Amino acid sequence: MGEVVFSSSGDLTRAKSAERQSRVATFLTTAAEGLFATLFPSDCRLCGAPLIRISRVPVCEQCLDQVRPITQAVCELCGGCLPGPYTLAGEDGSVRCGLCRRLEPPFERVAAYGSYDSGLRELIHLLKYEGMRPVANVLGRMLGEVTADVAPCFEGSNVLVVPVPLHSTKFRQRGFNQAELIVRAALKHPPQHHQFEIAGGVLQRWRFTESQTGLSRHQRQANIRGAFKVVDPERVLGREVLLVDDVFTTGTTVSECARILRRAGAVRVVVATVARVLKLEAAGAFVDEDAEREPLAMAARV
Repeated sequence: MGEVVFSSSGDLTRAKSAERQSRVATFLTTAAEGLFATLFPSDCRLCGAPLIRISRVPVCEQCLDQVRPITQAVCELCGGCLPGPYTLAGEDGSVRCGLCRRLEPPFERVAAYGSYDSGLRELIHLLKYEGMRPVANVLGRMLGEVTADVAPCFEGSNVLVVPVPLHSTKFRQRGFNQAELIVRAALKHPPQHHQFEIAGGVLQRWRFTESQTGLSRHQRQANIRGAFKVVDPERVLGREVLLVDDVFTTGTTVSECARILRRAGAVRVVVATVARVLKLEAAGAFVDEDAEREPLAMAARV
């Protein structure tokens, strides 16, 4: 006669049941992904490798894993590259670049998740120029880390969030403001002890500006001057503002937005972006954050 073993707690039975369920779930997931790859063959838009997992974002996990935060030494104010790790701190203890030492910007701090190159640049292009809105969720997770990082800059708990606006012509062409999509995804899980109020229409870009590519610093400032206005000053007056954009390149646009917000009564403006162009001087030319790019395939070859 065979021996029968009983478990008074039922742990053994539950463990075996959970193991069977796990094996079934793994089998069904593998089968579904295999069917997806067979019926809807597609390649990663960044590296060209075949996609074998079901996803609304056509980018493989390896490419997403390679998008990393900025780790090099940056200016504590504008987030730009410092000339080296031994840069001297100012009288207040902050480490600033030469430009921020000479000119006090209208924002209190700029923070970005990653460098605007390689995979991160192409992810942003997928959203902005190919209309792949699910990419906003991926970028939103990155911006969420930046938001948590800058949250201690705010003295109050109620922060007004202002996405950098598009001109109405460009908004109609694109159908959405990428900065607003990204920040809405980011604030699905806001930092603790802060309440963020998204105000998508409080700042408007009422004048269309030409591309700033190839312009000098003074020419870029003149080109963007007067392009923005606060249409609801009461919402800005006395408030701390988180100004959000997808990319910080030369800083001309966010500086002008911050200046207008401060003039409307904002007591503090902090800038958060997904990406930031680093080492601008080494690139040989400034990139215009508002200029339309070539399609992704061509942009990747630049």
